[in-house]
Amino acid sequence: MHDLSATPTLGLEWLHASGPHSDVVLSTRVRLARNLQGYPFSIRAKPADRDAILSTVRGIVARDGMLKDAWVLPVRELQRTDRRLLLERHLVSRELVNEATGEPPLASALILSGQQPVGCMVNEEDHLRLQAILSGFQPVECWKLADRLDEEMGAHVPLAFHHEFGYLTSCPTNCGTGLRASVLIHLPGLVLTKEIHKVLHGLTQVGLTFRGLYGEGSEVVGNFFQISNQTTLGKSEEDLIDHLQKMVRQVIEYEVRARSILVRDAPSVIEDKVWRAYGILRYARSLSFEEVMNLLSGVRLGLSLKLLPGPSVYTLNKLMIFAQNAHVERLAGQALPPAELDVHRAAYVRQVLAEEEAGRGA
Repeated sequence: MHDLSATPTLGLEWLHASGPHSDVVLSTRVRLARNLQGYPFSIRAKPADRDAILSTVRGIVARDGMLKDAWVLPVRELQRTDRRLLLERHLVSRELVNEATGEPPLASALILSGQQPVGCMVNEEDHLRLQAILSGFQPVECWKLADRLDEEMGAHVPLAFHHEFGYLTSCPTNCGTGLRASVLIHLPGLVLTKEIHKVLHGLTQVGLTFRGLYGEGSEVVGNFFQISNQTTLGKSEEDLIDHLQKMVRQVIEYEVRARSILVRDAPSVIEDKVWRAYGILRYARSLSFEEVMNLLSGVRLGLSLKLLPGPSVYTLNKLMIFAQNAHVERLAGQALPPAELDVHRAAYVRQVLAEEEAGRGA
Protein backbone atom coordinates (compact mmCIF):
# COMPACT_ATOMS: atom_id res chain seq x y z
CA MET A 1 0.00 0.00 0.00
CA HIS A 2 1.43 3.38 -1.02
CA ASP A 3 1.38 6.21 1.53
CA LEU A 4 1.91 9.82 0.46
CA SER A 5 2.55 11.11 3.99
CA ALA A 6 6.31 10.71 3.42
CA THR A 7 6.15 13.30 0.62
CA PRO A 8 3.84 16.07 1.90
CA THR A 9 4.59 18.44 -1.00
CA LEU A 10 4.61 15.91 -3.86
CA GLY A 11 3.57 17.59 -7.12
CA LEU A 12 3.12 21.05 -5.59
CA GLU A 13 5.97 22.98 -7.23
CA TRP A 14 3.35 25.10 -9.01
CA LEU A 15 2.35 26.68 -5.67
CA HIS A 16 5.55 28.69 -5.41
CA ALA A 17 4.13 31.79 -7.15
CA SER A 18 7.37 32.12 -9.12
CA GLY A 19 5.82 32.43 -12.58
CA PRO A 20 4.72 35.53 -14.49
CA HIS A 21 1.48 37.24 -13.35
CA SER A 22 1.29 34.87 -10.35
CA ASP A 23 -0.89 37.36 -8.45
CA VAL A 24 -3.63 36.72 -11.05
CA VAL A 25 -2.78 33.32 -12.59
CA LEU A 26 -2.02 30.53 -10.16
CA SER A 27 -0.93 27.91 -12.65
CA THR A 28 -0.77 26.83 -16.29
CA ARG A 29 -1.39 23.24 -17.36
CA VAL A 30 -1.06 21.40 -20.68
CA ARG A 31 -2.51 17.91 -21.09
CA LEU A 32 -2.14 15.64 -24.12
CA ALA A 33 -4.53 12.73 -24.70
CA ARG A 34 -2.78 9.76 -26.28
CA ASN A 35 -3.59 6.10 -26.96
CA LEU A 36 -1.29 3.19 -27.67
CA GLN A 37 -1.58 1.67 -31.11
CA GLY A 38 -2.95 -1.87 -31.18
CA TYR A 39 -5.08 -1.65 -28.01
CA PRO A 40 -8.83 -0.91 -27.68
CA PHE A 41 -9.73 2.47 -26.19
CA SER A 42 -10.08 2.44 -22.41
CA ILE A 43 -13.87 2.12 -22.46
CA ARG A 44 -13.58 -1.12 -24.51
CA ALA A 45 -10.28 -2.42 -23.12
CA LYS A 46 -10.25 -5.71 -21.23
CA PRO A 47 -8.35 -6.11 -17.94
CA ALA A 48 -5.48 -7.82 -19.79
CA ASP A 49 -5.24 -4.86 -22.19
CA ARG A 50 -5.13 -2.37 -19.34
CA ASP A 51 -2.47 -4.38 -17.51
CA ALA A 52 -0.36 -4.52 -20.68
CA ILE A 53 -0.65 -0.75 -21.19
CA LEU A 54 0.44 -0.02 -17.62
CA SER A 55 3.30 -2.51 -17.91
CA THR A 56 4.46 -0.85 -21.13
CA VAL A 57 4.46 2.59 -19.54
CA ARG A 58 6.32 1.28 -16.49
CA GLY A 59 9.00 0.01 -18.85
CA ILE A 60 9.37 3.47 -20.40
CA VAL A 61 9.65 5.07 -16.95
CA ALA A 62 12.55 2.76 -16.10
CA ARG A 63 14.62 4.26 -18.97
CA ASP A 64 16.39 7.61 -19.22
CA GLY A 65 14.12 10.57 -19.85
CA MET A 66 11.80 13.05 -18.19
CA LEU A 67 10.06 10.32 -16.18
CA LYS A 68 13.21 8.48 -15.11
CA ASP A 69 12.90 7.46 -11.44
CA ALA A 70 9.37 8.87 -11.37
CA TRP A 71 6.78 7.96 -8.77
CA VAL A 72 4.43 5.26 -10.07
CA LEU A 73 1.23 5.32 -8.03
CA PRO A 74 -1.31 2.60 -8.89
CA VAL A 75 -4.53 4.38 -7.96
CA ARG A 76 -6.37 1.29 -6.67
CA GLU A 77 -3.54 0.61 -4.22
CA LEU A 78 -3.77 4.08 -2.67
CA GLN A 79 -5.75 4.80 0.44
CA ARG A 80 -8.93 6.74 -0.34
CA THR A 81 -7.58 9.82 1.46
CA ASP A 82 -4.45 9.71 -0.72
CA ARG A 83 -6.56 9.56 -3.88
CA ARG A 84 -8.42 12.65 -2.72
CA LEU A 85 -5.11 14.33 -1.89
CA LEU A 86 -3.99 13.89 -5.49
CA LEU A 87 -7.29 15.26 -6.75
CA GLU A 88 -7.08 18.27 -4.43
CA ARG A 89 -3.59 18.96 -5.75
CA HIS A 90 -4.92 18.97 -9.35
CA LEU A 91 -2.61 16.06 -10.26
CA VAL A 92 -5.36 13.62 -11.27
CA SER A 93 -8.82 13.88 -12.75
CA ARG A 94 -12.05 12.96 -10.99
CA GLU A 95 -12.44 10.15 -13.54
CA LEU A 96 -9.13 8.58 -12.50
CA VAL A 97 -9.96 8.43 -8.77
CA ASN A 98 -13.70 7.81 -9.38
CA GLU A 99 -14.67 9.54 -6.15
CA ALA A 100 -18.37 8.71 -6.64
CA THR A 101 -18.00 4.93 -6.25
CA GLY A 102 -14.54 4.66 -4.72
CA GLU A 103 -13.53 2.15 -7.41
CA PRO A 104 -10.90 3.66 -9.74
CA PRO A 105 -10.48 2.14 -13.22
CA LEU A 106 -8.54 -1.13 -13.42
CA ALA A 107 -4.74 -0.78 -13.82
CA SER A 108 -5.01 3.01 -13.53
CA ALA A 109 -2.01 4.93 -12.25
CA LEU A 110 -0.44 8.34 -11.79
CA ILE A 111 3.17 8.64 -12.86
CA LEU A 112 4.82 11.73 -11.47
CA SER A 113 8.34 12.97 -12.03
CA GLY A 114 10.29 13.88 -8.95
CA GLN A 115 12.62 16.10 -10.98
CA GLN A 116 10.42 18.03 -13.42
CA PRO A 117 6.84 19.37 -13.35
CA VAL A 118 5.49 16.62 -15.61
CA GLY A 119 3.48 13.46 -15.17
CA CYS A 120 1.14 10.99 -16.81
CA MET A 121 -2.23 9.48 -15.97
CA VAL A 122 -2.53 5.91 -17.23
CA ASN A 123 -5.78 4.15 -18.18
CA GLU A 124 -8.09 7.07 -17.57
CA GLU A 125 -10.50 8.02 -20.41
CA ASP A 126 -7.53 7.51 -22.73
CA HIS A 127 -4.55 5.21 -22.27
CA LEU A 128 -2.30 8.19 -21.52
CA ARG A 129 -2.88 11.73 -20.33
CA LEU A 130 0.51 13.41 -20.46
CA GLN A 131 0.63 16.63 -18.45
CA ALA A 132 2.85 19.51 -17.42
CA ILE A 133 1.99 22.19 -14.86
CA LEU A 134 3.87 25.40 -14.03
CA SER A 135 3.45 28.32 -11.68
CA GLY A 136 1.88 31.50 -13.07
CA PHE A 137 1.12 32.24 -16.71
CA GLN A 138 3.49 30.14 -18.86
CA PRO A 139 1.54 28.46 -21.68
CA VAL A 140 4.45 28.24 -24.14
CA GLU A 141 6.90 26.89 -21.57
CA CYS A 142 4.31 24.42 -20.31
CA TRP A 143 3.58 23.23 -23.83
CA LYS A 144 7.28 22.67 -24.53
CA LEU A 145 7.55 20.40 -21.49
CA ALA A 146 4.47 18.39 -22.49
CA ASP A 147 5.65 18.17 -26.10
CA ARG A 148 9.05 16.87 -25.04
CA LEU A 149 7.39 14.21 -22.88
CA ASP A 150 5.13 13.30 -25.81
CA GLU A 151 8.14 12.84 -28.09
CA GLU A 152 9.85 10.61 -25.55
CA MET A 153 6.75 8.43 -25.22
CA GLY A 154 6.28 8.24 -28.99
CA ALA A 155 9.90 7.16 -29.44
CA HIS A 156 9.32 4.07 -27.27
CA VAL A 157 5.78 3.03 -28.20
CA PRO A 158 3.63 3.65 -31.32
CA LEU A 159 0.69 5.98 -30.64
CA ALA A 160 -2.72 5.80 -32.32
CA PHE A 161 -2.59 8.36 -35.13
CA HIS A 162 -4.52 9.00 -38.35
CA HIS A 163 -3.09 11.05 -41.22
CA GLU A 164 -6.37 13.01 -41.54
CA PHE A 165 -7.76 13.12 -38.00
CA GLY A 166 -4.52 13.34 -36.03
CA TYR A 167 -4.21 11.60 -32.66
CA LEU A 168 -7.17 9.29 -32.04
CA THR A 169 -8.93 9.55 -28.68
CA SER A 170 -11.88 8.00 -26.85
CA CYS A 171 -13.84 11.25 -27.00
CA PRO A 172 -14.14 12.73 -30.53
CA THR A 173 -13.78 16.28 -29.14
CA ASN A 174 -10.18 15.47 -28.16
CA CYS A 175 -9.13 14.13 -31.58
CA GLY A 176 -6.54 15.99 -33.60
CA THR A 177 -3.92 17.45 -31.31
CA GLY A 178 -5.40 15.87 -28.17
CA LEU A 179 -4.30 19.07 -26.42
CA ARG A 180 -6.03 20.79 -23.51
CA ALA A 181 -4.25 23.87 -22.24
CA SER A 182 -5.68 25.68 -19.25
CA VAL A 183 -4.92 28.39 -16.73
CA LEU A 184 -6.22 28.63 -13.17
CA ILE A 185 -6.99 32.32 -12.82
CA HIS A 186 -8.28 34.55 -10.01
CA LEU A 187 -10.78 37.20 -11.17
CA PRO A 188 -12.27 39.04 -8.15
CA GLY A 189 -12.02 42.45 -9.84
CA LEU A 190 -14.20 41.38 -12.75
CA VAL A 191 -16.67 39.70 -10.37
CA LEU A 192 -16.98 42.76 -8.11
CA THR A 193 -17.35 45.17 -11.04
CA LYS A 194 -19.97 42.82 -12.54
CA GLU A 195 -17.99 42.46 -15.79
CA ILE A 196 -17.29 38.75 -15.38
CA HIS A 197 -20.24 37.41 -17.41
CA LYS A 198 -19.39 39.63 -20.36
CA VAL A 199 -15.77 38.50 -20.32
CA LEU A 200 -16.62 34.81 -19.96
CA HIS A 201 -19.21 35.05 -22.74
CA GLY A 202 -16.58 36.66 -24.94
CA LEU A 203 -14.22 33.73 -24.32
CA THR A 204 -16.83 31.20 -25.45
CA GLN A 205 -17.23 33.17 -28.68
CA VAL A 206 -13.56 32.70 -29.55
CA GLY A 207 -13.27 28.96 -28.91
CA LEU A 208 -12.36 28.93 -25.22
CA THR A 209 -14.33 27.61 -22.26
CA PHE A 210 -14.32 28.07 -18.50
CA ARG A 211 -14.82 25.69 -15.59
CA GLY A 212 -14.59 25.60 -11.81
CA LEU A 213 -11.69 24.83 -9.50
CA TYR A 214 -11.53 21.11 -10.32
CA GLY A 215 -12.25 21.34 -14.03
CA GLU A 216 -15.23 20.00 -15.93
CA GLY A 217 -18.43 19.76 -13.89
CA SER A 218 -17.04 21.57 -10.84
CA GLU A 219 -18.32 24.78 -9.30
CA VAL A 220 -16.58 28.15 -9.25
CA VAL A 221 -15.48 29.06 -5.70
CA GLY A 222 -13.39 31.94 -4.45
CA ASN A 223 -13.52 33.69 -7.86
CA PHE A 224 -11.16 31.06 -9.33
CA PHE A 225 -11.79 29.97 -12.91
CA GLN A 226 -10.15 27.47 -15.24
CA ILE A 227 -9.94 28.81 -18.78
CA SER A 228 -9.01 26.35 -21.54
CA ASN A 229 -9.26 25.68 -25.27
CA GLN A 230 -12.52 24.10 -26.44
CA THR A 231 -11.41 22.52 -29.73
CA THR A 232 -8.44 20.30 -30.53
CA LEU A 233 -9.07 19.40 -34.19
CA GLY A 234 -8.19 21.51 -37.22
CA LYS A 235 -5.43 23.60 -35.67
CA SER A 236 -1.83 22.92 -34.72
CA GLU A 237 -0.66 22.72 -31.12
CA GLU A 238 1.27 25.94 -31.58
CA ASP A 239 -1.84 27.75 -32.88
CA LEU A 240 -3.94 26.55 -29.93
CA ILE A 241 -1.32 27.65 -27.41
CA ASP A 242 -0.85 31.01 -29.13
CA HIS A 243 -4.61 31.64 -29.17
CA LEU A 244 -5.01 30.78 -25.49
CA GLN A 245 -2.05 32.99 -24.61
CA LYS A 246 -3.45 36.00 -26.45
CA MET A 247 -6.96 35.65 -25.03
CA VAL A 248 -5.84 35.09 -21.43
CA ARG A 249 -3.49 38.06 -21.67
CA GLN A 250 -6.55 40.17 -22.46
CA VAL A 251 -8.41 38.72 -19.48
CA ILE A 252 -5.46 39.56 -17.23
CA GLU A 253 -5.51 43.14 -18.53
CA TYR A 254 -9.27 43.39 -17.89
CA GLU A 255 -8.80 42.05 -14.36
CA VAL A 256 -5.96 44.48 -13.54
CA ARG A 257 -8.07 47.35 -14.89
CA ALA A 258 -11.08 46.25 -12.83
CA ARG A 259 -8.95 46.16 -9.67
CA SER A 260 -7.76 49.70 -10.36
CA ILE A 261 -11.36 50.86 -10.78
CA LEU A 262 -12.32 49.32 -7.43
CA VAL A 263 -9.49 51.13 -5.64
CA ARG A 264 -10.34 54.39 -7.39
CA ASP A 265 -14.11 54.32 -6.87
CA ALA A 266 -14.54 52.52 -3.54
CA PRO A 267 -11.22 52.44 -1.66
CA SER A 268 -12.66 52.26 1.85
CA VAL A 269 -15.14 49.53 0.88
CA ILE A 270 -12.41 47.39 -0.68
CA GLU A 271 -10.01 47.97 2.22
CA ASP A 272 -12.71 46.97 4.70
CA LYS A 273 -13.56 43.85 2.68
CA VAL A 274 -9.90 42.83 2.54
CA TRP A 275 -9.19 43.31 6.25
CA ARG A 276 -12.43 41.62 7.28
CA ALA A 277 -11.45 38.60 5.18
CA TYR A 278 -8.01 38.49 6.76
CA GLY A 279 -9.43 38.95 10.28
CA ILE A 280 -11.87 36.05 9.89
CA LEU A 281 -9.18 33.75 8.52
CA ARG A 282 -6.81 34.77 11.28
CA TYR A 283 -9.19 34.27 14.21
CA ALA A 284 -12.19 32.13 13.20
CA ARG A 285 -12.72 28.87 15.11
CA SER A 286 -14.67 27.02 12.41
CA LEU A 287 -14.44 27.38 8.63
CA SER A 288 -15.84 25.43 5.71
CA PHE A 289 -13.65 25.05 2.65
CA GLU A 290 -15.95 27.31 0.62
CA GLU A 291 -15.63 30.00 3.30
CA VAL A 292 -11.84 29.68 3.24
CA MET A 293 -11.75 30.05 -0.54
CA ASN A 294 -13.97 33.13 -0.54
CA LEU A 295 -11.95 34.74 2.24
CA LEU A 296 -8.64 33.87 0.57
CA SER A 297 -9.98 35.58 -2.55
CA GLY A 298 -10.41 38.81 -0.58
CA VAL A 299 -6.95 38.56 0.96
CA ARG A 300 -5.33 37.83 -2.43
CA LEU A 301 -7.03 40.91 -3.83
CA GLY A 302 -5.79 43.03 -0.93
CA LEU A 303 -2.26 41.72 -1.30
CA SER A 304 -2.14 42.55 -5.01
CA LEU A 305 -3.46 46.06 -4.28
CA LYS A 306 -0.88 46.51 -1.49
CA LEU A 307 -3.61 46.95 1.13
CA LEU A 308 -2.03 44.24 3.30
CA PRO A 309 1.61 43.80 4.37
CA GLY A 310 1.26 40.02 3.99
CA PRO A 311 0.92 37.07 3.85
CA SER A 312 2.86 36.01 0.76
CA VAL A 313 1.15 34.72 -2.38
CA TYR A 314 2.88 31.38 -1.77
CA THR A 315 1.26 31.13 1.66
CA LEU A 316 -2.16 31.85 0.17
CA ASN A 317 -1.58 29.19 -2.51
CA LYS A 318 -0.53 26.73 0.17
CA LEU A 319 -3.66 27.44 2.23
CA MET A 320 -5.85 26.92 -0.83
CA ILE A 321 -4.53 23.36 -1.16
CA PHE A 322 -3.90 22.31 2.45
CA ALA A 323 -7.24 23.63 3.75
CA GLN A 324 -9.09 21.10 1.60
CA ASN A 325 -10.81 18.18 3.31
CA ALA A 326 -8.37 15.35 2.57
CA HIS A 327 -5.37 17.50 3.49
CA VAL A 328 -6.97 18.57 6.77
CA GLU A 329 -7.70 14.93 7.62
CA ARG A 330 -4.13 13.98 6.77
CA LEU A 331 -2.83 16.68 9.11
CA ALA A 332 -5.23 15.49 11.83
CA GLY A 333 -4.18 11.89 11.27
CA GLN A 334 -7.75 10.62 11.13
CA ALA A 335 -11.08 10.86 9.34
CA LEU A 336 -13.20 13.72 10.71
CA PRO A 337 -16.95 14.40 10.78
CA PRO A 338 -17.96 17.67 9.03
CA ALA A 339 -18.15 19.82 12.19
CA GLU A 340 -14.73 18.71 13.44
CA LEU A 341 -13.31 19.06 9.94
CA ASP A 342 -14.25 22.75 9.93
CA VAL A 343 -12.71 23.24 13.39
CA HIS A 344 -9.43 21.59 12.36
CA ARG A 345 -9.40 23.59 9.12
CA ALA A 346 -9.76 26.90 10.98
CA ALA A 347 -7.02 25.90 13.43
CA TYR A 348 -4.66 25.10 10.57
CA VAL A 349 -5.36 28.42 8.84
CA ARG A 350 -4.80 30.33 12.09
CA GLN A 351 -1.51 28.54 12.69
CA VAL A 352 -0.15 29.26 9.20
CA LEU A 353 -1.12 32.94 9.33
CA ALA A 354 0.27 33.35 12.86
CA GLU A 355 3.59 31.85 11.77
CA GLU A 356 3.69 34.15 8.76
CA GLU A 357 3.01 37.19 10.97
CA ALA A 358 5.75 36.11 13.37
CA GLY A 359 8.17 35.75 10.46
CA ARG A 360 7.41 39.26 9.22
CA GLY A 361 7.83 40.63 12.71
CA ALA A 362 11.22 38.95 13.06
